Amino acid sequence: MRKWLAGFLLFVCLAAAGCTAVNEEEKSGYQIWYINQGETRLECEYRELHADNTEGLLKEALELLRKSPEDTGYKPVLPENVRIDSYKIEHNQLYLNFSIEYMDMPKVYEVLCRAALVRTLCQLPDIDYIGFRVADQPLMDLKGKAVGLMNEEQFIENAGEEINAYRTADLTLYYTNETGDRLIAQRVPMEYNSNISLEKLIVERLIAGPPYEGVYPTIPANTKLVSVSVRDGICYVNLDEGFLETGYNVTESIPVYSIVNSLIRNTDAQKVQISINGETNRIFRESISFDTTFERNEDLEE
Repeated sequence: MRKWLAGFLLFVCLAAAGCTAVNEEEKSGYQIWYINQGETRLECEYRELHADNTEGLLKEALELLRKSPEDTGYKPVLPENVRIDSYKIEHNQLYLNFSIEYMDMPKVYEVLCRAALVRTLCQLPDIDYIGFRVADQPLMDLKGKAVGLMNEEQFIENAGEEINAYRTADLTLYYTNETGDRLIAQRVPMEYNSNISLEKLIVERLIAGPPYEGVYPTIPANTKLVSVSVRDGICYVNLDEGFLETGYNVTESIPVYSIVNSLIRNTDAQKVQISINGETNRIFRESISFDTTFERNEDLEE
């Protein structure tokens, strides 16, 4: 029964979801996602938000998610008795802390609610991931594991295409200490769609920065992951020029081995090669050549 329910929850989250058909000129503003009256899928309306900062946009979006949509075939995402007691934005991550009434939602509705929140709020500037808490405790999934941080890629829109599997991963990622000269392991539970490779998930999670306090970022936040692939036990990570910037006060080996150690710790990769826009003939901070493959450096780990 539990296995069947998990599959059904995946289906309602990832099944054909879309915005109301409108003229192209009406498709402006933000997509505000709602739940259909049958509580089986998400639908959206395009709405304008007027604030000039992220916090203001967040308040407007949450208010719209509580109100009745213009289309009577949709219903508000958040039930009236469910409060957002607090929220926090840090390192491009939004943490929502709900009242205990959140747990009273039927499970299918809760997953739809979560999907609507993620797909709506991850459009806002400076918000790449959403974390869910209830009464100051992490939200747990059906298996009793923390749901972890989520982004819109985990709720892919599939218009009649085959639905992909929904997975969880209990990652150990390496960030750094306050002085920027050691790697600190942090456990990061994640839920993700199987059309996203675990390697891609790990690198993007490192770029986003640590989800919890006590450790510090290792990679400049404006770094973009161009591509990632694995062949013959080697993980090839292709980043843009943003990786070369000195955004944080860390020693030159920390950004490199933050990636290398995290990938080797959590995947089947045995070595990692890093390139910048496809080029490996680059020297990182005048000391580390990318024209080689890297193995895990446990000496840097605290």
